[in-house]
Amino acid sequence: MSALDTGRSRLRLPGDPPGGPRACAVWGLGVLVYFIAVVHRSSLGVAGIDAAARFHISASELSTFSILQVLVYAGMQIPVGMLVDRFGTKKVLTVGVVLLTAGQLGFALSHSYAMALGSRAVLGCGDAMTFISVLRLGSRWFPARRGPLIAQGAALFGMAGNLVSTILLARLLHSAGWTPTFVGTALGGALVLVLIVLFMKDHPEGYEPLPTGPRPRGAVRRQLADAWREPGTRLGLWVHFTTQFSAMVFLLLWGMPFLVEGQGLSRGAAGSLLTLVVLSNMVFGMVFGQIIARHHGARMPLALGTVAVTAASWAAVLAWPTPHAPLWLLITLCAVLGASGPASMIGFDFARPANPPERFGTASGVVNMGGFTASMIVLLAVGVLLDATGDNFTVALSSVFVVQALGVSQILRLRGQAARRERETITVSRVEAVHTAEATA
Repeated sequence: MSALDTGRSRLRLPGDPPGGPRACAVWGLGVLVYFIAVVHRSSLGVAGIDAAARFHISASELSTFSILQVLVYAGMQIPVGMLVDRFGTKKVLTVGVVLLTAGQLGFALSHSYAMALGSRAVLGCGDAMTFISVLRLGSRWFPARRGPLIAQGAALFGMAGNLVSTILLARLLHSAGWTPTFVGTALGGALVLVLIVLFMKDHPEGYEPLPTGPRPRGAVRRQLADAWREPGTRLGLWVHFTTQFSAMVFLLLWGMPFLVEGQGLSRGAAGSLLTLVVLSNMVFGMVFGQIIARHHGARMPLALGTVAVTAASWAAVLAWPTPHAPLWLLITLCAVLGASGPASMIGFDFARPANPPERFGTASGVVNMGGFTASMIVLLAVGVLLDATGDNFTVALSSVFVVQALGVSQILRLRGQAARRERETITVSRVEAVHTAEATA
């Protein structure tokens, strides 16, 4: 470990909150909200074939569900980041859960394609308000050195929502039916809303953010411009863009059709492989969080290594000489895809040291746009290519490589600038901490 990394792990920066059991309890409530949001978001992933039959739609129309949901999510990231910085976590999460619940309930009761599309858009809007709020909550309750573990922990518990979808919802959908299954998940959101209202708090006592007063004209634009100007913010966006989408596209919509219709597996076997992606994600989340907390220099090798292994796994499956790849290779692909989510969290760890706490929500919004923008592009490309090629999954899923190549080129372009700027920022923070300690001694 370098001297710089050692200084980061031992140094407590000015204004750092203490953490502790109360922080874990409040942050845990925020994570529960994100868990529910992921259940709602990923519920279509196990219901794609059923949705196509229920609404009598083609592959392109089916992909529109997820594209619209992700489009709304990505488009909301920067506004949500600014709202969190301005109004705090509790208010934004409250509105988010209301929208999540309304969207899922509307989807449960939909009998027309148009109504179902509208419901998924509302759901995407509510979903957009959750993860950034949870990151902000963690930064307000825990010391800065815990940032990587807090981000990976939130993602880890969020992936448990995917696990519920792939195991529980898939079974309920075929036993209880469409409407009872989706109404049941909507009721989970209503319960979480009550807990937020009663127990959520934005920050510990004595660690209130400084009052900002009336905002001058152009303050919002300046806040965004300042966040974007930091190379770490832009690098974080491209890391998120390049790493996250492979698993997101697989779990959100196209994994089940690819495994069942493209690879000839039964629904049960396909569901087990989707579950493997989620379980692998949870394992990689714990491992990556520990590695980055101890060795900050491992961020870039982990991110680029994940992209390389993911691309190699997709290439092996899609280029297999027979129509159906062997089961061991599909298992390998799904295990590797599990690293995508934890690798995308590294993007936030590039943006965090580049921005002051009062701008972290905005910077997180910029970063979080990355993976969901890439997911939206690939979701659309796969649907269009499937219709154009007569359901040729090899051609359709090859769009993954194009998006990965774009992202890697931008990461390589920005990594040097971001590293230099981060070293400068950490040096200033260390000097401030020393001066603060001397003043209070």
